[in-house]
Amino acid sequence: MTFSALTTLPLFPLGSVLYPGGVLPLRIFETRYLAMVGQAHKTGSPFGVVALTQGSEVRVAGAPAERFAAVGTLAEIRSFEAPQPALLMIECAGTRRFRIHTSTQQKNGLWTAEVEWLADDVELAVPEDLAHVSQALRRLVDTLEERRRAEGKDDMRLPVAQPWRFDDCGWVANRWCELLPMQTELKQRLMELNSPLMRLELVADLLARHGIA
Repeated sequence: MTFSALTTLPLFPLGSVLYPGGVLPLRIFETRYLAMVGQAHKTGSPFGVVALTQGSEVRVAGAPAERFAAVGTLAEIRSFEAPQPALLMIECAGTRRFRIHTSTQQKNGLWTAEVEWLADDVELAVPEDLAHVSQALRRLVDTLEERRRAEGKDDMRLPVAQPWRFDDCGWVANRWCELLPMQTELKQRLMELNSPLMRLELVADLLARHGIA
């Protein structure tokens, strides 16, 4: 996919952070998003996921106005189901990060934004002193795989999507950021870091605090 310097994107503000390489299941029932997602599925076009800093995912009368982080992640629809009228079930994959220049809310409540693309993480091998972080993630994935096979749940989705890249700093850091219990604000700050090595180092500190690795 080719991107220009500035691109217009529809936005999906959520109470969570999507990382590049991450998987995001969504249950959609609001009118403003039903049309957006339906069009994105039909045309094969992506949309932007941004973390809310104020307001809620669902519009509620009297609720604070929606505000969201300036950096988000592009989401591509990987699976799409319409089990009943006015309900969509989709699964998205995070691809690349963007920074919002300007945003506008339409009359129907849908946000659109002019965005610039941020550089992808540089591929960087996990250094020896952080190898335990990657090894802990691999053990977790292996355990989940074994449990899935033992229970005969071949269709059960793992929280860590393939392709697995246990030797890459950014990929390992991103997967732990998705899995660890932490505030949305911290997840956002880690996602915005331009250094995958620094992100992995901070993840290693968080794992040590939780007694994981």
